[in-house]
Amino acid sequence: MVEIYDNERLDYLLAEERMKIIQSPEVFSFSLDAVLLANFAYVPIKRGKILDLCTGNGVIPLLLSRKTKAKITGVELQERIYDMAVRNVKLNRLTEQIDMIHEDLKKLQPILGQSSFDAVTCNPPYFPTPLQSEHNENPYLTIARHEVYCTLEDVVKACKLYVRPGGKVSMVHRPGRLVDIISLFRKYKLEPKRLQLVYSKQGREANMLLIEGTRDGKADLKILPPLYIYNEAGDYTKEAKEIIYGT
Repeated sequence: MVEIYDNERLDYLLAEERMKIIQSPEVFSFSLDAVLLANFAYVPIKRGKILDLCTGNGVIPLLLSRKTKAKITGVELQERIYDMAVRNVKLNRLTEQIDMIHEDLKKLQPILGQSSFDAVTCNPPYFPTPLQSEHNENPYLTIARHEVYCTLEDVVKACKLYVRPGGKVSMVHRPGRLVDIISLFRKYKLEPKRLQLVYSKQGREANMLLIEGTRDGKADLKILPPLYIYNEAGDYTKEAKEIIYGT
């Protein structure tokens, strides 16, 4: 029996009615960026090891478990959200495939084997650390959205440290950080291989990006077709429906 705390709710994991996820509007609820990353990321299908940094309530490991039998490890710094992730794994009876670590991604080296993962995914904080006066009143949201405890460079460095040579690193972020991301990928020997820009609808500026790099790879970046989430009527596009609902 998995306990559901006050201010938490139990939702279906998108179209996967066999899977449920504990969420909380006051602590953590996953958003579309996590769904897009889980769909975009390369993962080994039958065996191997996957690492998900900044895992939140474990949504990306849960989504990845639908398309791989590989072992998945999630890392989350915030204890309250880590506890939610652990309960989500138990709730969906995935304890043999997914394990969670409560730790700072900058301090994982004694715990995880260096260069030991076939794939690493990350949905990191998007924004530079604001002034104290600009912090969200909710500390959970401030830490999840802003680089309070880890910078973009900390994240990229960790990805490189734990992915094996030839392994894949996939990340979702904001287009405004694209130059920083590519610069840091190359600094840490993660060669950008695939890039996709995500738009709310045609005629708008891109509001998300998905990028994949290969450790020690050769230069050869492929720009994928743009992904539009909504059509002019405000409904999900065919492509978005396939990703979100599998239809």
